[in-house]
Amino acid sequence: MELMRDINRVMEREIAKGSCPLKLDHIEVGDYSYQEITSKEKLLEVLSYLLRIGDFRQYAGKTILNNVYMNLRGKKPIFKRTRTAIERNNIFATIKRCAKKLKPEYNGNVYLETVRCYFDISQENLEKCRYTYQGNETYAFLMSDKYIMALYTHCLVARKEAAMQDVKMEFFTEKEYGMVRLENVLFQALLLDDIQFSQDKILAMFVTIFIE
Repeated sequence: MELMRDINRVMEREIAKGSCPLKLDHIEVGDYSYQEITSKEKLLEVLSYLLRIGDFRQYAGKTILNNVYMNLRGKKPIFKRTRTAIERNNIFATIKRCAKKLKPEYNGNVYLETVRCYFDISQENLEKCRYTYQGNETYAFLMSDKYIMALYTHCLVARKEAAMQDVKMEFFTEKEYGMVRLENVLFQALLLDDIQFSQDKILAMFVTIFIE
């Protein structure tokens, strides 16, 4: 795919400039992936958590700058990193208005999907990312805006490819099959501020909220 070749060339240039060489290895969509959102209050709570605002603003550490959020502007959504809580609150307000227009009944028509994204990095480069934050040893992956948006594109393309493979799971309903195909997306985010380590991979969550 020519688009992905172009994106990979951008990533190579950004690595040469100093971006951390984190690369997507694979994603997982499993039986853990779908959770029903059963009320307007729960939807707003989930959005607040993902955007690290309101009651969840204490989770907005320095690494929140690495998160990529979808914002519904005009006819097509845009995907961006945010610098301030004001930006994230504005995204929240926009998504809230869009959800209100759709008038969901919360009777099985609003779901949160969580896809596990596994990234590779060499041990040598991982050691360079180690630092201490609030007395705790952790890691900081310094990446340019272009590099992070390229990582997001890799995750989105991998998610779309999973849909094209027409994943069949006997416990999926027709509505869940629709979600696998990325239909009726209200919100998406790649959460790089809350990474975990799984064996020799780095794990981050790619989340989507669907609304019928």
